[in-house]
Amino acid sequence: MRAKAWRLYGAKDMRLEDIELEPAGEDGIVVEIVTNTICLSDYKGVTLGTGHKRVPKDIATRPTMFGHEVSGIVREVGEKWKGRFRVGQRVGLQPSLNIPGHELETVGYAWHTIGGETTHVYLPSIVMEMGCLLPYDGDAFFKCSLAEPISCIVSGFRTNYHNAFCSHDLEVGIVDKGTMLLMAGCGAMGLGAIDIACHSPEKRPRRLVVTDIDDARLARAARMFGLEEGRAGGHLPADAAVAGRPPYRANGMINGVEVHFVNTKDMADPVKELKAYNLADDARADNPTSTGGGYDDIFLFAAVPALITQCSDLLGFGGCLNFFAGPTDQHLTAEFNFYNIHYMMHHIVANSGGDVKDMADSVDWIGKGHLHPEVMITHVGGLDSAAQATLDMLKVPGGKRLVYTHVNMPMTAIADFGEMGKADPFFAELDRICSANNGLWCKAAEDYLLANAPRVGIGAPKELVKERVIKLGS
Repeated sequence: MRAKAWRLYGAKDMRLEDIELEPAGEDGIVVEIVTNTICLSDYKGVTLGTGHKRVPKDIATRPTMFGHEVSGIVREVGEKWKGRFRVGQRVGLQPSLNIPGHELETVGYAWHTIGGETTHVYLPSIVMEMGCLLPYDGDAFFKCSLAEPISCIVSGFRTNYHNAFCSHDLEVGIVDKGTMLLMAGCGAMGLGAIDIACHSPEKRPRRLVVTDIDDARLARAARMFGLEEGRAGGHLPADAAVAGRPPYRANGMINGVEVHFVNTKDMADPVKELKAYNLADDARADNPTSTGGGYDDIFLFAAVPALITQCSDLLGFGGCLNFFAGPTDQHLTAEFNFYNIHYMMHHIVANSGGDVKDMADSVDWIGKGHLHPEVMITHVGGLDSAAQATLDMLKVPGGKRLVYTHVNMPMTAIADFGEMGKADPFFAELDRICSANNGLWCKAAEDYLLANAPRVGIGAPKELVKERVIKLGS
């Protein structure tokens, strides 16, 4: 099978090459990749090269593929797997294979024939043996690509825990019908967390407060979920206004969850004002034990010491803080109230990525329409734009970058389709489709792009690329 793939030879040394992949053979599977979404982890891998703990030391002579948030179509099935997979089947991939003894060897970093920024991949038997090739029954490829970042959030919701009252047992997961706070929650992963908090088939909070320090991001997030600034609903702090312009707020109900979007940038006392959303509960006659407005579950999406300290003060009795943001500072520290760790049973957890069950459930929930991951996407492009878009992750504001691996297209913000469309009918039509869908990417936009964008050409292969063989127990 011929493929065109971006391969990593060193730090920031990515090359788009034509290669030959081995056929499925007896126990492999060949998949045509249709979409890949770019992750901040990709940026870390390609900019650090062999300085990243997951990247092999020999990539200068044996390059790896990068990208790991994929969806595609099965094109060849080895005899060993014909009872479980079929040609033409849509699939996703769990990149953390978690092979005993090879735990750091993750798809997108350490594999030579598996990655996201390519037209095709060869999957050796170990991928299927670990249960990491997942059938997908949804209506659009891009949604399945987003199952991997969604699975990280699902894992976060399941990683939180709370002490059972008068027991040493732990209640795993967020508090069902509890109170939840997403700090710095209007980025791509925060938007995914809002979606899961409001639409998960598992536990959901009764109240969700989402903060940011930018009115435009808050307004966009609120509109995505059907809320507008000033809309009534829920318990509002009585003393919310500060000197000058009041902070942005949008409030309403989403699938039975009371939701508030709040700008904390100019708040004189953000801890006090955020706790005020819960104080009405504390005053109820059937709740004589006040938590002072604290939250059961908090997720922090920015590695900022001041926010960590605020989260410490915002936890309620038995509250759990999930430090979701992946820091780059290896010596990051912050003040945290240990008095409340002792007497109020506060605790901190963190998770990096999901497991196979998290991924399988995410693919299933997306396929069934429970979740709406399209809220995470802000930019769309083709395979030719993938490398530079990865390098630009920290330079260009926005959420998820979506790559269609069989087309050539500059990485373009959905918000810029209209301007681009003044000179190009292709972008004009994409703008029309997305504008009719509340500014969000959708299946109709995907279908139009796949039918009309210039196709990637695959030339004579530079070399035959074979994957190493890893067996359980080796």
